[in-house]
Amino acid sequence: MKFLPTRQQIGLIIGAFLLAFLLWLFVTSQKNFTAELDVPIEVRNIQSRKTLRHKIPRTAVVRFNGTGRALLKARLLKDFFDLKLVVDLERMRTEYDFILNEYFERYPQKIYIPSSFAINYLEVVYPDSLHISLDDIMTKEVPVISNMLLAPAPGYLLVGEPRIDPQEVQISGPKELVGQISQVLAVSDTIDNLDITLNRKLDLTELDRLIHMSVNEIEYYQDVQAIGERIISEIAVEVTNILPDLRVFVNPRTVALTITGGIDQIATIQPEDIRVEINFAQQWTPRQQFYEPTVTPPAGLIGWSDLSPRNLELVVTRK
Repeated sequence: MKFLPTRQQIGLIIGAFLLAFLLWLFVTSQKNFTAELDVPIEVRNIQSRKTLRHKIPRTAVVRFNGTGRALLKARLLKDFFDLKLVVDLERMRTEYDFILNEYFERYPQKIYIPSSFAINYLEVVYPDSLHISLDDIMTKEVPVISNMLLAPAPGYLLVGEPRIDPQEVQISGPKELVGQISQVLAVSDTIDNLDITLNRKLDLTELDRLIHMSVNEIEYYQDVQAIGERIISEIAVEVTNILPDLRVFVNPRTVALTITGGIDQIATIQPEDIRVEINFAQQWTPRQQFYEPTVTPPAGLIGWSDLSPRNLELVVTRK
């Protein structure tokens, strides 16, 4: 079975042939041509403790002339050589409008063309002018906010709050812009079915390109543990808010219960870490003998269960 190219494929082949032919003609020709290139704009000699208030274009469209070969060489290699336009702010105080063609006509030495590029500058096509305004440099610390959405796998849980390092970053830039920033966000992500501790680097979201951040990424740590249970016994019972003229005894004086949480988390919990309390002033009545205590486990556990005994006897006497 013969392969028959489609109409679209035929068009691509013809287009590629024509492009190759024109490129060959352009390169081999010794005639002069004009061409427009994107040329970086570099701003120099900003006053001490000053910075640009607003963005300016990174590049300008500049028209050059030269042989076809020279222009092609410049187009292909301009990113690897020091082809650029320099705007010097040494004498500028606050703001100024630079009419680019007038500026470079007055200061042709500010047009940097590598000596290996046999091309000649003609004019700046776009933009025709630059409005440059300066502002004081401001520096401050702002908190980092993480936007990670994590879901543990069945039988696992996230233990504790996530840790990020550093928790704050230093930003610096124009006072007008920096003053409006109250936080920096880490790049958000969603991870499901986590069954191991997460430790990774997170990029910070980019701010205005005039603002510099002391770091561009943070360390993000989230502890993930398998869920387990453990019985804790000999937990002391505390009776609080006893009236001044009474003596109160609790029977029994200790209880046991089961806690549920991460297996490493519950392994370190001691009886004194769990508070079991009867609030005498709020709970006691003369006609009631047994009381159910309030249990306050350490933060971060899934919960507790199986309090034993559940009801405790209070013996009350007068002093």
